[in-house]
Amino acid sequence: MHIIPSIFITTWLLFLPGLVFSASTEESQASVTGILTGTPAPLRYVVEGTKIIDTAHREQLFFKGIGYSPYLVNETPMQGAPPGNDGRYEEHLRLLKEMNVNYLHVFPMQMPQKFFEALDKTEILYGQDIWVCPYEEDFLAEPFLVKTMEAIKTAIDHVYRVGRPDRLVLFSIGDELQPAAVIRTDSRHPEVRSYQGKHLSVVNRTPSEIAIARLIDMAMDYELTRYGQRHLYCHTSFTHIGPLADRPDIEVPKENVITPDLGDLICLNVYTYARGVRTSPPGSVTNTSYQGYLEELSAKSIKPIFITQVGLSTSPFEPKSWVPGFGGHKVEAVPTAFASIWKDIKTAKGSEKICGVSFFELNDEWWKSGEDSADSSRHDLEDPEEWFGIYEIGKGDQLIPKGKIPDTIKKLYQSH
Repeated sequence: MHIIPSIFITTWLLFLPGLVFSASTEESQASVTGILTGTPAPLRYVVEGTKIIDTAHREQLFFKGIGYSPYLVNETPMQGAPPGNDGRYEEHLRLLKEMNVNYLHVFPMQMPQKFFEALDKTEILYGQDIWVCPYEEDFLAEPFLVKTMEAIKTAIDHVYRVGRPDRLVLFSIGDELQPAAVIRTDSRHPEVRSYQGKHLSVVNRTPSEIAIARLIDMAMDYELTRYGQRHLYCHTSFTHIGPLADRPDIEVPKENVITPDLGDLICLNVYTYARGVRTSPPGSVTNTSYQGYLEELSAKSIKPIFITQVGLSTSPFEPKSWVPGFGGHKVEAVPTAFASIWKDIKTAKGSEKICGVSFFELNDEWWKSGEDSADSSRHDLEDPEEWFGIYEIGKGDQLIPKGKIPDTIKKLYQSH
């Protein structure tokens, strides 16, 4: 981040509605992004300061979320297929209600009709993740932007054609851009530092951030133009590439750091063992690096912060010794870890800026990481990505609780 060191900074901030990170007198240029004042706000779920407000009830929302990708055995999204349109959703939504979940962070972009019919029987809200290829050769390449925008339009259309726009809180445009792709894009377009769109204004940002801003701007404009309204927008990032740049273990140089403040709120995947987190100073209450990371993030932000993913893989062993914490967690140890994470969040200095947390995820996903065409038919022991579920998949595709993990989430969410 590059912020103007000026005695006039406080006055200047008042007229930049989209500025997210507060100013630092140690840095020399403004690094700002904002939703333009002429852009309509969403109809129901809106940002007011660092809060998400349900305008229908005039109440502040705190998202008690679960990541949801309900692919079962022999199902995979690798070729773009949606999960099955069957009775699984009644059972899944029952389990979610029992855990006091009020928000689903939905990953498949073409959820079937029966999911929404089951959702109608609950009060649960949802957010739609829209996948953007994170390994792309160049995020600013025009063919990539055009192709990606077509996929975004399809996802938005699906919400209005099949989904429930009145229950939708947000669209997340892209999730966890990979470090090498970010560095590659930035190196190819050093001159691209700003963007003035129909709804977003971006100044002195990295080329990769500008690519994200362009997609969000176009998505917002498409929804407003075609449907006459918009929802909240964000980009979901992860701590490996920022936004806190002064960490020795992040995977991009400081000049390539991504700050996910390019929409209405900050959406960030924050894992306890992740790069950038494990090297953070201790928190003020719990003394954990997790709380320390959240406190520094909150201190720098003037937009709501949504922890869009946190979880632990219960794979039988930890296959990558150089990535400690990625896999190998005992089922019986996860409840204590989740309770610790919850305490870190709720007692953190600046916690009033945190608008929610979403534990990743409801059920194990056998299809990851798509090594071959039969990957979705087996639960790979050496792939931690397949073991993040709060529930495992049993016979007949029934979801089986992993020990006391669901009960722990139920108690944590009940306490809010």
